[in-house]
Amino acid sequence: MLRIASSSLLDFAGLTSPGQMREHNEDSLLCCPALGLWAVADGMGGHQCGEVASALALQALEQAVGRGERLEAAVHSANRAVLEAAQDGMGTTIVAVRFEGIDFELAWVGDSRAYRVTADSIVPLSRDHSWVQTMIDAGELDPAEAQTHRWRNVILQCLGRDQALDVGVLSGTLQAGEVLLLCSDGLTGELSEAQIHAQCTAAETLEDMVEQLIGQANAHGGRDNISCIVLGHSLPPPSAEPPRNGLFHKLLKPFKS
Repeated sequence: MLRIASSSLLDFAGLTSPGQMREHNEDSLLCCPALGLWAVADGMGGHQCGEVASALALQALEQAVGRGERLEAAVHSANRAVLEAAQDGMGTTIVAVRFEGIDFELAWVGDSRAYRVTADSIVPLSRDHSWVQTMIDAGELDPAEAQTHRWRNVILQCLGRDQALDVGVLSGTLQAGEVLLLCSDGLTGELSEAQIHAQCTAAETLEDMVEQLIGQANAHGGRDNISCIVLGHSLPPPSAEPPRNGLFHKLLKPFKS
């Protein structure tokens, strides 16, 4: 499923795939430019639980933002909605962004992530609510070891399982020449940050970017559902000087038809 559009100052594209090993896709995407709202949710609990939880969470998130709630409060509303419908084992991670012009607020729960991508760098904006991240923060686990640790998929927070939810939040501004990437762990579980950055800078449009990211994750095994949304400015940078990286600058071009 591919969604592509322009939203005043922002262009975006989103794509989700079941991957290579699973029959069902428990990830869900939300692209709502009318509210300046985009989100990725990664459901858990198996078919008829995980996909229900992720879809329900994003529906509740959109409704809450539509009522005027700030993003963090809207995530709590989504959590309550999943809790009320919860079956045994049902839950979902979430990463969501709300834009007002070029300023944004970001919120997340679990290990779905957000990155800021430029021609020269990829910077994580979210921080996983996971066992391995807790051990890394405590200085008891090396980040390289975390990539292959047998508990790398153990998350400590998700929607639908906890009333006292710890929502990660951050605010920022998306500058011209930058791209915001939201993704499920099906992407980051297969590709390193360096590999993700390489695919982003090789793309000519945002459409190409999501297709190449998911294509590479599938080529590396596709062991989980894979989802991503990318957002960037529809207007070129104000500088009259040529961009340092021509390929990344092409992401600001209109989408191919």
